[in-house]
Amino acid sequence: MRVLAAMSGGVDSAVAAARAVDAGHDVTGIHLALSRNPQSYRTGARGCCTIEDSNDARRAADAIGIPFYVWDLSDRFHEDVVEDFLAEYSSGRTPNPCLRCNEKIKFAAVLDRALALGFDAVATGHYAQLVTGDDGLIAMHRAVDPGKDQSYVLGVLTQEQLAHSLFPLGDSPKAEVRAEAERRGLQVAQKPDSHDICFISDGDTAGWLREKLGPDTLTSGELVDHASGEVLGSHDGAFGFTIGQRKGLRIGRPADDGRPRYVLDIEPVSGTVTVGPREELTVDHIEGIRPRWCGQVPAAPLHGTVQLRAHGDEHRAVVTVSPGGDEVVVELLDPAQGIAPGQAAVVYDGTRVVGSCTISSASRTRVGA
Repeated sequence: MRVLAAMSGGVDSAVAAARAVDAGHDVTGIHLALSRNPQSYRTGARGCCTIEDSNDARRAADAIGIPFYVWDLSDRFHEDVVEDFLAEYSSGRTPNPCLRCNEKIKFAAVLDRALALGFDAVATGHYAQLVTGDDGLIAMHRAVDPGKDQSYVLGVLTQEQLAHSLFPLGDSPKAEVRAEAERRGLQVAQKPDSHDICFISDGDTAGWLREKLGPDTLTSGELVDHASGEVLGSHDGAFGFTIGQRKGLRIGRPADDGRPRYVLDIEPVSGTVTVGPREELTVDHIEGIRPRWCGQVPAAPLHGTVQLRAHGDEHRAVVTVSPGGDEVVVELLDPAQGIAPGQAAVVYDGTRVVGSCTISSASRTRVGA
């Protein structure tokens, strides 16, 4: 096959490209230039978005012996990922930009261009496994290394996209990948993994949002106690809070019972941020919109698990899809805490990824759950 290897400049994508060559594929490496100004998004060896990363990817391609190109997708990335991130936070939701990037950039814009250029598949350094069944459908499963499993952020991929995807690292522990990079003489063998949000250079999400949104769009408001309705303080922007947050509330006095308070709800129009005790964060009922299915849509209630954060726990759940297919209801048998609208709920049947949805609301329906 003709394979396009997406090379971020990190160790995982470099080894994935090398393994694609070893498998006998005709491989071409590409690096995605996602920032209009690379220094404005991230500096340092973080595995994404910088000039250094582009150079690291080029050196890895040279060592592997494959052609290498840089594709400028900065405008598409800014529109589909960065602007979406800003809009979601402005609306009081908590988005996951990595899922959006996979959905809109790596496995949409890149894959579409690759197929148009005559490539058969795109290979990435994601940790997940693909298995083709007797019926010809491709199932995506969790990676062998649970600490590196990235199936959660790939839960937005459709069957058509999976049919043109390769994940060469899914059957390997991360330590083995680094050791292989050393054997291959790849300079990125010990390069640190990327963390946090790639386009926020210092990791200060609230500060970045404040700068980008500007004073005209910031909604100040009050911090209100959940039980009493008492106003406990004020803030200069609801975007600086997320459901489940404990630190940085800047409430002048402790609760009457001495226990810490957490953000329970965010009302973006009025700017009201409601706080209360940890147990009020517990939810067992989730409603989701914009579902994306990796294969067939569940025709009956699915008794499986859901994952609600990129590195979060699995929760036993019953997942039901509406007759129209555009809404998903998740009844959690294992209640969760701190679940915010805008996050993704990824559905699993064992280790197989069934699909995902964007959480629109989360509530508590069982007393004592």
